[in-house]
Amino acid sequence: MKYRKLDPAGDYTFGRGPADFYEDSAEVVAQAVKTRLLLIRGEWFLDSSAGVPYKTEFLGVGTIGRYDFSAQQVILSTPGVTKLVDYASKIDSAKRAVYISATIDTQYGTISVQTTL
Repeated sequence: MKYRKLDPAGDYTFGRGPADFYEDSAEVVAQAVKTRLLLIRGEWFLDSSAGVPYKTEFLGVGTIGRYDFSAQQVILSTPGVTKLVDYASKIDSAKRAVYISATIDTQYGTISVQTTL
């Protein structure tokens, strides 16, 4: 498994050759999880079914019981993830954000993942 690294702003890194990639490590899977959680369903032109259904599962009234389930399903269906060890989320209504923190077992080891949606 190979993924291009992202910088702190979420952009691809370039100019360092092989150092710009994660390869066959827990970091690869963590990068895949973050990328998949940030993908809005219908956004990717090659597969409009890929991504998180933000409009129906995260946004609006009455979604608190659903967004955790959707996020966990995305994490568990990510290639390389073997188990969801720990999961927590927190809503910040003032900033209109959801903070997700998870610990996952991967085929390469255990790693923590944090992202803001």
